[in-house]
Amino acid sequence: MRIVCGLDVHKDSVFVCILNEKGEKFEAKYGVLTPELEELHQLLLTHEVKEVTMESTSIYWYPIWRILSDIECLKLVNPYFIKQLPGRKSDVRDAAWIAECTMKDLIRGSFVPDEIVQRMRQYNRRIFDLNKEKVYKLTKLDGEQQEIISGVSIHRVGQPYYSIYAYEYAGVDTQEG
Repeated sequence: MRIVCGLDVHKDSVFVCILNEKGEKFEAKYGVLTPELEELHQLLLTHEVKEVTMESTSIYWYPIWRILSDIECLKLVNPYFIKQLPGRKSDVRDAAWIAECTMKDLIRGSFVPDEIVQRMRQYNRRIFDLNKEKVYKLTKLDGEQQEIISGVSIHRVGQPYYSIYAYEYAGVDTQEG
């Protein structure tokens, strides 16, 4: 017997609807903390669910995907494509609608790369953010240091500021060259 599950993922909750071929439904709501997601995973294993389709925007699907990664067929669906399907759709019944569409094979999942690729992308984003922050702070520091030494005529163009400060601290006249 085919048993599917529809998940509607929100920032602070996950709505679950488990549906079998006979039309029997089980609906529940879970939180997004790890123990609650583990409980959701146990529920899916108890009901012998083989297909899970989740609708999510933003990054809220990441922890759920990682915990449910051992499910046989796990799909991530863009909400835009579900709303394009004809039929009833409301916020209250999203999970049930997703489960029905999954049972009828109306939904195709989005591409989700392997876990190693996902981690590499996260590292890349973090490196990009750190470099952006570094450039911002260096630019800010450069502006502050320009104000500090603006009264001193410096002929050492291209030298780091710390070496100029070292000369000033040692008492070397920076105007001599």
